[in-house]
Amino acid sequence: MFIDRAKVEVRAGNGGNGAIAFLTEKYVARGGPAGGNGGRGGSIIFTATKTVTTLINFRHSKVIQAADGGKGGNKNMYGRGAEDVHVEVPIGTVIYTEPGHVFLCDLAKDGASFVVAKGGRGGRGNACFKSSVNRTPKIAENGVPGERKKITLELKLLADVGLVGFPSVGKSTLLSVISSARPEIGEYAFTTLVPNLGMVYLPDGRSFVAADLPGLIEGAHLGKGLGLQFLRHIERCRVILHIIDMSTDRDPYDDYQKIRAELKAYGFGLDKRPTLIVASKMDEDIAATKLKELRKHLRGKKIYPFSSLTHEGVNELLYKAADILDVTSPFPLEGEQEAEQGLKVYEAEAVAKDIFQIVKKDAHTFVIQGERIEKTYRMINISTDEGMLKLITYLRKVGVDAELRARGAQDGDTVILVDFEFEYIS
Repeated sequence: MFIDRAKVEVRAGNGGNGAIAFLTEKYVARGGPAGGNGGRGGSIIFTATKTVTTLINFRHSKVIQAADGGKGGNKNMYGRGAEDVHVEVPIGTVIYTEPGHVFLCDLAKDGASFVVAKGGRGGRGNACFKSSVNRTPKIAENGVPGERKKITLELKLLADVGLVGFPSVGKSTLLSVISSARPEIGEYAFTTLVPNLGMVYLPDGRSFVAADLPGLIEGAHLGKGLGLQFLRHIERCRVILHIIDMSTDRDPYDDYQKIRAELKAYGFGLDKRPTLIVASKMDEDIAATKLKELRKHLRGKKIYPFSSLTHEGVNELLYKAADILDVTSPFPLEGEQEAEQGLKVYEAEAVAKDIFQIVKKDAHTFVIQGERIEKTYRMINISTDEGMLKLITYLRKVGVDAELRARGAQDGDTVILVDFEFEYIS
């Protein structure tokens, strides 16, 4: 079964908590703090491989999860680091994060890999907090939570030349003539239900990959027929062979206009790609007349007539496609191009404001929100007095007290930070 799109959730492992411990060995006076650091949580890494051809493995796997890191131990023993989870995907898989369908990475080469979800760092044990003024620290860090993401995987075939056109115009037959591919061929619409790839070799030593895509119909970009499902496979093609059937009663120029409109409506600049107009089934009686009509409408554009039955015109078409490929660079995918543009500029004032926000839930309840402040809170072990003091000091340092006063907080009001509630005292 050909599956080229899947949605999954990835959950990297949390870092292990640091330990609070003291060395209590015989004959070792004042052993001091000896709490070890926690281990790193497992990351989730996607790797492209030629041994996998579809995304069918994700049909029932909706969650991919890595293990948490081990907790730190006594005698400065580090927690065990969790193993990373390696996920194999077909070459040409593009990964987007949801919501928003934001481009994350393109695994377009065999062996290419990307850390989709990074495991959390292990928390520091109390041995790391020993100083000249605090010889017996009773404080440790919790591990950093691992990243969690909802992602969409889309397989976009790595083809140089894409064969497009209405159903039953001869795309599959042409692919079977120019390559060793054996797609299903029939005298009915939508014979091709999945994309087919074929390797084309020319006598002069050049070669390229051609893709036979399921037939398009009017409204394909809106999901009609199989168009929306497979139009994504044209996005990588550097040359498009627009095949028009010369053996039917339909107007070939009208067919040409409709397919061009679908490519333009889909986007990605498909209508601006190098395109060869191909007149198929020239061995039919009516073909010459139809070709003459098409040339009359497309003056100035070269049309390549061919017959898959007699192989007439096939070589000229292939050599022209190879010539265009020689001078045409790969087209970047939408999102990949945006990701490469420019650098993000962070201003100090903006960063400070992004640390936290305070939301007034009701007259006497305030909620502290913000990714950075919540992350810091989760790292502080508040099970000891020193840990609680560290949290209070941090909140005061980033300006939470001042902001609460500005928002009208009074003594006795409730303040909530994630799962921690405390009473406000000015």
